[in-house]
Parts: sequence; structure tokens; C-alpha cells
Amino acid sequence: MKRILCLLCALCAVASARAKIELPALLGSGMVLQRDAEVRLWGDAAAGAEVEILTSWDGARYAVRADRAGHWEAKVRTGAAGGPHSITLSDGEPLTLDDILLGEVWICAGQSNMEMPVQGFFGQPCYHAAETMRDAALWPDIRLFTVERSSQAVPQRDCRGAWLHPTPANVGAFSAVGYFFGRCLHRYLDVPVGLVAVHWGGTNIEAWMDAAALAGLDVDRDFIARNWTETHSAPSVLYNGMVAPATRMTARGFIWYQGESNIGNYYDYKTMMAELVRSWRAAWGDDRMPFYYVEIAPYRYDGPDFRARAALVEQQYDALAAIPHAGIASTVDLGMFSLIHEPDKRPVGERLAYMALRRDYGVEGVPSDSPTYRSMEVTEEGRAILSFDNLAAPGDQADPRSFSWLDDEGKVITPVGFEIAGADRVFHPAKARLQWNENRIEVWADEVAEPVAVRYGFRNYVRCNVKTTLGQPLVPFRTDRWEIPSEELFAE
Repeated sequence: MKRILCLLCALCAVASARAKIELPALLGSGMVLQRDAEVRLWGDAAAGAEVEILTSWDGARYAVRADRAGHWEAKVRTGAAGGPHSITLSDGEPLTLDDILLGEVWICAGQSNMEMPVQGFFGQPCYHAAETMRDAALWPDIRLFTVERSSQAVPQRDCRGAWLHPTPANVGAFSAVGYFFGRCLHRYLDVPVGLVAVHWGGTNIEAWMDAAALAGLDVDRDFIARNWTETHSAPSVLYNGMVAPATRMTARGFIWYQGESNIGNYYDYKTMMAELVRSWRAAWGDDRMPFYYVEIAPYRYDGPDFRARAALVEQQYDALAAIPHAGIASTVDLGMFSLIHEPDKRPVGERLAYMALRRDYGVEGVPSDSPTYRSMEVTEEGRAILSFDNLAAPGDQADPRSFSWLDDEGKVITPVGFEIAGADRVFHPAKARLQWNENRIEVWADEVAEPVAVRYGFRNYVRCNVKTTLGQPLVPFRTDRWEIPSEELFAE
């Protein structure tokens, strides 16, 4: 009889433990929930248990019943930006989350250039680190959540991580691009901002894609099988371990910085990028979620004069035509010959924020997108005259989107980064002159009497210095679509 009583007590203890509500890491005190939205709350309880939810910002009550596996999910309505608020959940025993803010939530994903923290990597600095960490407490309504690294064979329901306040230490360890993006939003909008960082250095896009999405693509399977064999690079393992647990977190949009690891199969990047965005939006249940990503920066790779980086960047820009509600931030002016992690992350984050501010929040007075190539005409004197989009109309000298004719030191710009070719398809370094009052650029080389094609920034590493008066760099481009010889892409 004593043994039976002990067994009954043990069973009751297990049942009592299982009855307690368990929440995923992403739902906790100190978090930010998307304002003015219907957001999801989810977790576990005893099978069939009724979970009651009380939200302090409006006093609303909700009830949801756990399924046979103990999983439950509810949708609650949030209000205007502000806080702190609380949420009380109960299945008989109350659980209260406090210090909750309502604001803007963004997912910050990618490889090491998204991962690079404000304090920098070992031996690799991030500019403005000390002052950014010093000033962290000035922005208490920015909250930070970093999903811990996790490589999984099947999609997970939960991840590891915690919501953090912006202390010098917490900001120092957080994604620099993500933090500068969020801080820029916060300073313009004056609302709380929640940043969810999902990154792993040295990873390829295939690892971040849902298995079903990747399986449906016509891509180079042999390349994938040969190259992505490590636990963090195999197809879909990071989606399963790090993205899937976040898909229930209601968010405004995504920022993405990845691509360096895919220069070897650059030719498939457009296809995979478009499908990653489509499938992530489907997983979040909103096919209009903004998706802003970063042009990979100049770096030497196999050698500065090879063109693999330029070929991948071209794929990144071509992908925009297949991705609605998206934009790309250029970094052609920020790259470094010897460092793949360009240290000036603040303009990267802010350029991403400018797109969101203008397109999603209707803020006027922020910089337009970077200028992009539109057309070329050739003069009788053998000069190529280039015109561009995202600039003022010809003759409108006062428009701040026009090209700047002074550099950062106040000297008149001599444009660099151009090359030009004739019908022989041999490219030569080119001279260039800004026709700044007409927002055009004149390009020529003594070796090319009859220009046929012009390229700008179209190598692994090349210095480029053309910007608008508000600091947006001219996007790398080529006027031709000639096939790039393999010997120009990679070293043997």
C-alpha cells in the first residue's frame, strides 16, 4: 500500500508539473510586441487545459485550449506604441510577464557581417564601438534578443535566448547592423523597437532555407552536395534550428546580410534569394512583410581583379525584380581589401533603416535609395554618357538626391572605379567626370575609341567614390550582359 501511495504522489507531482504554462524563449519579460497588430502568443500546458490571457494595455481577456500534445496558440490585439505593460497567463496558476513594450519588431538575419557585434570581432574593429556602447542607456526602449546558434535536422518549436535591455555590455555583444538599424528607426519614430538577431558566421543561404522551398528549385545540386556538408552549412539546418522557432513571433519585417559564402555558386543566388523571401513570408503568414538586404561589400576573395563578388552582387540586384516589397542597401563605398567584415556598420544599418522609414512608415526627408544605372549614349568623340535612376531631374541642381561633387574631405571628386571596353570586350581603366548639374557621368579611356560597354565597381575589390549629396553610393553596375569568362571569376 505504501508503494502505491508513493506512486500516486509521484504521478500527481508529474501532472502538476505538466499543468504549469511553459513559454518559448521569445515570449518573456522585457520583450517588444508589434504595436497595433494581432500578435501570436504560444506555449505549452497540460493537454486539454484552458489557458486564460489578460493583457494590461487594454484589459482584454482571451481563452485558448491546449491540444492533445499540450501546445496552444492565441492571437491577441495590441495597441499603440508604449509601455511598460504586462501579460498574465493562467491555467489555474498565474504567470505574469512584465516590462513589455509595444512597438516595432524586426528580424535581423544572415551570416558574419550581420553577426559582427558592435564591439567588433577579435582583431577586427567596428567603428564607433566605444561611443555606441557608452550611449546605450540613452535608448532604453530598444530591446535585444539574439537566437543562440542551433543546427537541427527538423524544425524546432523553441530556441535559446533572452530579451535584453540596452546596456553597454549587451549592446556591445549585439549585431552592429541590427542595432544601428533599430536605433535609427527609434530615433526617427520615437517608438520602442524590438530586434531579433538570427545569424551564424560563414553560413550559406541554403542552410537558411526551408527544406520544401529549397527542394522545389532548379539549382546546382552537385555544388550543394560537394560543398555544404558541415553541420552548420547543410541545407535547411539553420532554418530548422533558428528561424522556425521565430516564425510565430509577429514582426514588421526582415533585414538580411548574407551572400559572401555563396560566391562559388553565385549563378543560383537570385533564384534562392527570391524563394527564401517567399517562404519566410509564408511562414510568418504575411506575403507583404518588408525584406531589406545588403549588397555584399568589396573584398579581395581570390584576388581583387576577379569578378565573382561582382557577379553575386549582380544576382542580388536582379533578385529585386522577383521580390516585391524589398530593397537593397549598397556597401560599395565601405569594403576593405583585406577584411571581409567591413568595419563601418553604422551606415549599413542606417541605409537599411532609410528604406523602411520611407516605404513602411511614410517618413519624409530621409535619403532615397542609392542611384542605379539607367542608360548609356556614346558621343562622336568616343565618350560614354551615363544616366541614372533615383536622382533629380536634369538641371535640378538643388535636389539633395543629386551627385555630390565634393568628397568627404571637401575636395572636388575625381570619380574612380570605372572601366570601359570596345567591341573587343577588353576592359581598360577609365577616366570619369561628374556632370553634376545634369546628374550624368562622362566616361572614357584613350585605349577605347568607340565605347561599347562601361562597368563600375565590377570586381572583387575596387575603390569607388561616387555618392549623392546625402551620402548614398552609386550602385555597382555594368552596361553589358556579356558572359564572364571563368578565368575572370575565380583563381585556378
